[in-house]
Amino acid sequence: MTIDQLKQEGFRLALEDGVLTVTLDRPDRINALTFASYAALRDAFRAFSEMREVRAILLHGQGPRGFCSGGDVRDIIGELFSRDMRGLLEFTRMTGALVAAIHQCRAPVITALHGVVCGAGAVIAIASDVRYAAPDARIAFLFPKVGLSGADMGASWLLPRIVGHGRASELLLTGEFVDAERAERIGLFNRVSTDVLADAKKLARTIADGPAFAHAMTKKMLDYEAHVDFATGIEAEAQAQAICMQHPDFREAYDAWVEKRAPRFER
Repeated sequence: MTIDQLKQEGFRLALEDGVLTVTLDRPDRINALTFASYAALRDAFRAFSEMREVRAILLHGQGPRGFCSGGDVRDIIGELFSRDMRGLLEFTRMTGALVAAIHQCRAPVITALHGVVCGAGAVIAIASDVRYAAPDARIAFLFPKVGLSGADMGASWLLPRIVGHGRASELLLTGEFVDAERAERIGLFNRVSTDVLADAKKLARTIADGPAFAHAMTKKMLDYEAHVDFATGIEAEAQAQAICMQHPDFREAYDAWVEKRAPRFER
């Protein structure tokens, strides 16, 4: 997946000092996704995970109306009506693969949300590691509003781990919008900010300046330990931390402390 191909499908990329900014750039459609853009973004995040120069990813939407309104009805719905079960599964597995690529990306992913955040846009948001939101952000898992299960693209796996089973059930069964204030209160948004993009960039910069190897390990452990008992988790962390102690960043952090300077972690 090349930068030109991503641009053609409605995305912009900018890499600066380890922070990769990915902009959804179809503001006239509230950055709705098409068949092609789902696939392009999936392939892009798989590629980003292998790029060592990418140490943090900032994902946001262009235009005043919102972050992402989900799948483009004009492009997708009519086509789905003409597909058989095999064709429908091809689509639903592809959209799920996009969410998996974001969730499993080696580099931490921060989303800067504003305006409309719904459908696939909402699931993309919860697949990221941290969600900052503007006061006007409104998020909804709209699937039941169009006659579909709220369990779409991994939402029923991701959402309970963020807000708990009861709140996830409410959000996925009703499809109702949640405003930024409530979303922050229930932990769905990490922070509400009047300068959301600047604050999200600041966080991405902080993470990118940190130890990339250790950050990737943290992501891996958070995912792994969601499925195991406490004793297994403790042992997994013991092994993970011992591995990190063998990495050059551990020595660099100590040397920087002794020399009273900022650490220069491995790039």
